Amino acid sequence: MTIRTYTDADLPRLIDLTIDTFGPFYEDSFRPLVGELIFTRQHGDWQGDYRRQLPGLHNPAEHKHVAVAEEGGEIVGYVAWHLEPAKQRGTVELLAVAEDHRRSNTATTLCEHAFAAMRADGAQYVEIGTGGDDFHAPARAFYESLGCIKLPVAVYFREL
Repeated sequence: MTIRTYTDADLPRLIDLTIDTFGPFYEDSFRPLVGELIFTRQHGDWQGDYRRQLPGLHNPAEHKHVAVAEEGGEIVGYVAWHLEPAKQRGTVELLAVAEDHRRSNTATTLCEHAFAAMRADGAQYVEIGTGGDDFHAPARAFYESLGCIKLPVAVYFREL
């Protein structure tokens, strides 16, 4: 596996990978949990949201970076992060790994790459977040395996 810096030509694959990775959360977990009204208002265009978000994730002049993992010439995952130099803080924005490459150290390699880059740019700590629902349980276990500390947070929705 090779880790390299994002290029604009990677965008279509990253969009597909992101939609494949997070589609089950939005459609099979979040939608049934909150119902149609809240789902529609909160994340009704989640695919379009990613299509709009991903092009802006890599902009080194603004301390925004994306690294991709390739195997056999195919992108199998990516990590996006940004730095806040004044706070010496890095934040992982997105981490996505193709289903057939999960539990194969791809995510670990991507995160360690991002962490090293953040350290090199002066970050002293990193923030990385995920959901508290069942869908995100593997992500929580993974982040804890990297030595991250879970901060208990609760977010509530209610139809009015």
